[in-house]
Order: sequence, then C-alpha cells, then structure tokens
Amino acid sequence: MHPILFRIGSVEIRSYGFFVALAVVVAFYLLHKEARRKNFYADKMLDMELIIVVFGIIGARLLHVLVNLDFYTKEVFSIFLLWGGGLAIYGGIISAVVAGWVFAIKKGMPFWETADFIIPYIVLGQSIGRIGCFLNGCCFGRPAALPFLGVIFPGDTIFRYPTQIYASVALLGVFVILRIIQQKPHFAGCIFFLYLALYTTQRFFIDFLRGDNPTYALGLTISQIISIIIFLIVLFPLMLKITLRPRLRARK
Repeated sequence: MHPILFRIGSVEIRSYGFFVALAVVVAFYLLHKEARRKNFYADKMLDMELIIVVFGIIGARLLHVLVNLDFYTKEVFSIFLLWGGGLAIYGGIISAVVAGWVFAIKKGMPFWETADFIIPYIVLGQSIGRIGCFLNGCCFGRPAALPFLGVIFPGDTIFRYPTQIYASVALLGVFVILRIIQQKPHFAGCIFFLYLALYTTQRFFIDFLRGDNPTYALGLTISQIISIIIFLIVLFPLMLKITLRPRLRARK
C-alpha cells in the first residue's frame, strides 16, 4: 500500500493522517451546510463538531493504547504518534457521545434530535477514514481463501482480505440508509440508534476476516464483544419505538 501518500520537500504526508483529516473536512462541510439549510443550530454546530472530533480522537486513541498496553508501556512516546494509525473506534464513539451530550445540555440543544442530525455525516467520515487504513496497511485481514479475494500488503507475501475496503463500503451503505431515513418522519434518537445497530453489525461480521486483532472469549475480538453489547442495548429502544408507533397512531 502507500503509508506515505506524498512528500512536500522533506515533509511526509501520511495516508492515514491525510484521510482522517479529509474525513473531518468533508463531514464538517456537509454537516454545516445542512445545518444552515435547515436552520438547525447552525451557529453552534461548528463548536459541537470540534468537541466531538477532539474527544472522539482522544477516546479512540486511549482505548487503542489500553488494548495494546504491553507495546505502549515500552514505547511511551508512540502514544502520541497518531498519524501512523491506531484508533479504536468504540473508544471514540463513547467519548464523543459523552462530550456531545454535555455540550448539548450546556447550549440548550435537544440531544437526540442533534444526534440524529449529526450521525450520518460522522459515519461518512468513518467511511473515508477507512481508506486511510487501507493505504496505511493497518486493520488488515486474514489470509484470503482465494488470491483474487485479497491483496498483498507491503512487507507481506500472502493475499489478505482488504477488510478496510469492506468496512469503507459497508459504512458508505450505512450513510446512504441513514440519510434516506433522515428525510422521513422518525422518532427522536431513531437515526442514532439505527447507526449503532448497523455499525455494530457490520463490525461484528467484518472482524471475522480481520487478522490484526487478538481473540478472547468464544474466539471473539474485543470489538466483537463490544459490538454485541451495544447492539443488544440499542435493540430494545428501537424495537420498543417501532412497536409503539402504530399503536399511538391508531389512538389518534
């Protein structure tokens, strides 16, 4: 792949950092444009975006370091080298949600409506960011069953599943689904809960093809275990709301 995307003089522009930055810029632009078009807290949206991104990156890096603590206790300085890869998305999701909730409360913004408004653009950013993972060579897959199903990463000699691309395409599909539902009547929190359900589903199955994560109970990775927990948590409010809506309409 291409860990170094290009050079400007002696400065190296790394693929991972470039696509993470591109993801943030694209998500910010589209979200702010939509907020202005719909007059949805456009004056506060940029501040909220910055809060979410900053705390999301901190949380994602923190979880990655904790999962790989043996390495980082020996290479402490490497904790701060974000451009080389190493963000655990679930740490980012948890910290970003908490930070967004605190910001929304302080600024008088309805949290669930705001989460529904923002989350499709976050998942689009995730899709773009996965391209950086592919070019960087991290988050790689297991040896492919057939050569045409895989790629050979630099320094490797076998075909591996390009799980980064699988994830990128799956997340792009999630973005499209969320945007379609976003245009239709829905209960507050629907888009956010649906995002979590869809994200955890694709992550759970794609992790079976990944070759970079150790497995624990029942042969599952940490991300798969977290995926199951989050999926079960969000399944209840989703099913409850879907079940109750027709009854509430009938009463009206």
